[in-house]
Amino acid sequence: MKIREITDVIERFAPPSLQEGYDNTGYQTGDPEAEVSGVLLCVDVTEEIVEEAVAKGCNLIVSHHPLLFRGVKCVIGRNRPERVLAAAIRKGVTVYSSHTATDSTVGGVSWRMAGRLGLKDVKVLVPSSDGAPTGLGVVGNLSEAVTMDRFLASVKEAFRCAVLKVSRFDGSEIVTRAALCGGSAAEFVPEAIAAGAQVYVTADCKLNQFLDHAGDIVLVDAGHFETEECTKQIFFDVITEKFPNFAVCYSEKEKNPITYL
Repeated sequence: MKIREITDVIERFAPPSLQEGYDNTGYQTGDPEAEVSGVLLCVDVTEEIVEEAVAKGCNLIVSHHPLLFRGVKCVIGRNRPERVLAAAIRKGVTVYSSHTATDSTVGGVSWRMAGRLGLKDVKVLVPSSDGAPTGLGVVGNLSEAVTMDRFLASVKEAFRCAVLKVSRFDGSEIVTRAALCGGSAAEFVPEAIAAGAQVYVTADCKLNQFLDHAGDIVLVDAGHFETEECTKQIFFDVITEKFPNFAVCYSEKEKNPITYL
C-alpha cells in the first residue's frame, strides 16, 4: 500500500480545502508513492519522534501541527523544524500534517472535545461559510444541568489538565450550554456569547480577554496541547476504520511540552 492511500483517507475526512489561509496542511516532506510500512501519530513532530518512528518500523508520521509552518530558506539545523526535516529526509520518513482542516471538519477536534464532555445538539460555532456544517469550534447543550464547579472538574478530567485558567466565576452557577474550540481560539469569545453559551473552553487566552469578557461568559483556558491531543485518536479512528489491520501507533515519546509546577 502506498503512503498516499493513507493520506487520501485523512483528506477525505478533513479536506485540505477547509484549512485556514495561513496554514500548511498536507505533506511536509517525503514520498507519497513509497510503500507504507506503518504510521506513527503525534501532535507535534520532534527529532525523538522521528527516531521512534524508525524504531517502530513506521515510515509515515501523521501530525496535527505542521512541521513547516513558516518559510524555510535553508536546512542547517538552527531550529526544531530544520533539524526534524533533516532527520526525516535522512531516515526516509514521510511527514504529513492535518491542522486546521481537522479543526474545521465535522467530527474534528472540537467535535471530539464535545464528545468527551457529553454535549448534545452540537453545532459549529464559526461556520466556514453561511449555513455550512464545517468550521471552527462547536456549541452544544450539556446532557444534564450541572454546577460550574462540576463542569470545570469534568473539563480537567476529560482533557487531563493539570490546571485550568478560568475567569472569575460562581462555582454554584448552573451550566446548561457550553462552547468549545481546541487550540488557540480565544478570538471567538463573542461568537460563544452570541450562541448562548455560559462557558467557553479553548486555549492560549490573553489577560485582556479574561478581563474584557468577565461579565459575559466564563472563559476557560484548558491548554493548547491538552485540547488538541485528541487529534491522535481522530487520526487513529479514521485510518483504522478503512484499514483495520494496518499498523497505526501512538507516539510514546510525545509529552506535553509544558510542565506545570
